[in-house]
Amino acid sequence: MDTACVELRFSDGSGIDIDTIGVENEVADNRYQRGDLDWLLYNKPLEYAQLVLGGDLEEYIQGTAEHRLED
Repeated sequence: MDTACVELRFSDGSGIDIDTIGVENEVADNRYQRGDLDWLLYNKPLEYAQLVLGGDLEEYIQGTAEHRLED
């Protein structure tokens, strides 16, 4: 978290870094959406990465039921 990135490493040794600040700047329109993204990032980082890579993060912060993760 100190780098503001989510680092993903795959079994073949490859990896990617997700710039979380860049993601927030791109999809969040207000502080509440940023708060939702921060909560997801700190509590469910794998789900956060899956939503970013799948292109579903914006739908998640809009609150559509099928994109809200179970607690």
